[in-house]
Amino acid sequence: MDIVQVNHLTKKLGYFGLKDISFTLPTGYICGLIGQNGAGKTTLLHLLLGLYQPDKGSLLIGGMDYGTSEKQIHDRIGAVLAEDLLNPAMTLIQNADWYGKYYAHYNRECMQNYLSRFHLEKERRYGRLSKGEKLKCQFAFALSHEADLLILDEPAGNFDPDFREMFFQILRTFIQDGTRSVILATHITEDLERMADYLLYLEDGSQIFAGDTETLRQNCRMVSGELYKLRMLPQERIIHLEENKYGAKALVAHSRLNHYDECLVVTVPTIEELMYYYSKR
Repeated sequence: MDIVQVNHLTKKLGYFGLKDISFTLPTGYICGLIGQNGAGKTTLLHLLLGLYQPDKGSLLIGGMDYGTSEKQIHDRIGAVLAEDLLNPAMTLIQNADWYGKYYAHYNRECMQNYLSRFHLEKERRYGRLSKGEKLKCQFAFALSHEADLLILDEPAGNFDPDFREMFFQILRTFIQDGTRSVILATHITEDLERMADYLLYLEDGSQIFAGDTETLRQNCRMVSGELYKLRMLPQERIIHLEENKYGAKALVAHSRLNHYDECLVVTVPTIEELMYYYSKR
């Protein structure tokens, strides 16, 4: 089953806009949302959360539309955003209890367990937390009301190394039964190499590619060697080619029928290479 279905989604915000975004995310996946700053990642997350309404296109969460099932959709989503979502004057548990009233399955004991596990004092005021601690508190709350979909806007960069390991382990456990999914916006490609089963790449408000990680990688190859050898490849297959003092390197479209000169070095691209060469094409 697809937990997210987006079809031809368009949203204009001043001089910027998302243009014709279409993808589906099945249950049991961690989706890495990638792109340079200003690509539209946060705008897309706000649309998925119902904070913005699309100008065109459709968006379904668990088969439901915000126009008719807003409360049911919010019950299914847990979010961690860059913005401070909680009241700085309240304690952590007061915040959780206050906002938990708006969720059908909020579990106070679950919230307290995560706060303890994350080494956060439940009676501490939210406004006195560091940036990383605030994100940990948001994460605890996102896990406390039986969400089926976690939407996370670049939290991991603010976590210390030990908590990052715990964070990723929790995400792996979260999707383990195959009924829930995660959308993780991040600029840290090492995290995506470890975690992402699915990639959605945005550039200047447009969708560059979307699909499961293995398929995307298998459809491309990094090819390096002498420039004249790379120029002998069919030009329609070359996504981007760069020359340096040691030779040349290119990202090329690939299929099982493709053959390469034995003098060329051919490898499966990393996520960082995919992002870089697509952005330069």
